[in-house]
Amino acid sequence: MSILSDRINNLSESATLKMTKLGRELAAKGVNVISLSVGEPDFNTPDHVKEAAKKALDDNFTRYSPVAGYPDLRQAIVNKLKAENNLDYDISQIVVSTGAKQSLSNVILTLINPGDEVIIPTPYWVSYSEMVTLAEGKSVFINTSIESDFKITPAQLEAAITPKSKLFMFSSPNNPTGTVYSKDELAALAKVFEKHPNIFIISDEIYEHINFVDQHESIAQFPSIKDRVIIVNGFSKAFAMTGWRLGYIAASKEIAAANDKMQGQTTSGTCSIAQRAGIVAYEQGLDTVNEMKKAFARRRQLVYDLLKDIPGVKTNLPEGAFYFFPEISSFFGKKDADGNIIKNSSDLALYLLNVGHVATVGGDSFGNDNYIRLSYAASDESLVEALRRIKEALGNLR
Repeated sequence: MSILSDRINNLSESATLKMTKLGRELAAKGVNVISLSVGEPDFNTPDHVKEAAKKALDDNFTRYSPVAGYPDLRQAIVNKLKAENNLDYDISQIVVSTGAKQSLSNVILTLINPGDEVIIPTPYWVSYSEMVTLAEGKSVFINTSIESDFKITPAQLEAAITPKSKLFMFSSPNNPTGTVYSKDELAALAKVFEKHPNIFIISDEIYEHINFVDQHESIAQFPSIKDRVIIVNGFSKAFAMTGWRLGYIAASKEIAAANDKMQGQTTSGTCSIAQRAGIVAYEQGLDTVNEMKKAFARRRQLVYDLLKDIPGVKTNLPEGAFYFFPEISSFFGKKDADGNIIKNSSDLALYLLNVGHVATVGGDSFGNDNYIRLSYAASDESLVEALRRIKEALGNLR
């Protein structure tokens, strides 16, 4: 009998972190591994944000912070939501957490009872369904494909709803596909939610500023459902602040208060220094963000052209984030040089790591086994070499 709880025994390891770990272990043996597995900008945190952190230390912001976050950071978030998204909140509706990941976990744990159903379009970020498992809820998946640009339709959403449905969660721009929902597409989904007033919506908008089509659109903009929408966002992707662990929610006062209560019994307030830096990040504009976005746009086109040149790989052109999610099922059933059969996307990802020395992530962990995820948050030179290795490795399968 295991000494561990069923809760932890039923939990899967994060596939993205696992592949990153395997890549690092191989690199530690002297192998030149190119990592396209991690969802992390390869840029440094902007200087003005780092200077704000240094000043916070000098100003002795080194004590416990309020559980929901410093009021002036929460006000900066309120101002951002109004200026950039035309959304009205007050600071009582904002809760700052140790990364958007904790924000997601807090929301799920405060809303979901055992047996409640959580509707999740696939592909989805690897931790969504595992967080639902921790809350003893049930994940209900809506499958999509590259042919639909990985978007669900209102009819699919309606068909997935049952009397047990409590929560719908999605991201736009999406991880792992880069899919971006338009205002009209979100409006059509909102019409479905209007008919089901007991369903809440988590809108994960962490990739908001890495958007190549138009301005970001939030499903919270529709007044008929706004009180049921929980926006989850943070500073990690747009401001290259992954290690700072700074995220937040914007929600109804009731849900925000529940998240404050939850956080007060787990981690308490987020790092004081990171919060002071976050204020400056939001108050000093998006110049550095836009420079990073230009680099991502260039890399997106570069990788798109290279992927299209690989026989057996099907890809689309993502509209946001910094990922590709190409269809690779044509390689299933093929063998490597040692006679090992590629049965699924995890096998293919391990083959690309061990033979091509490129770290990717199998699509099974994102809910779509016929795909793999590639991050293009790497230098142009690394991307060109990585895609050359992938093309060569795939070409050697028989």
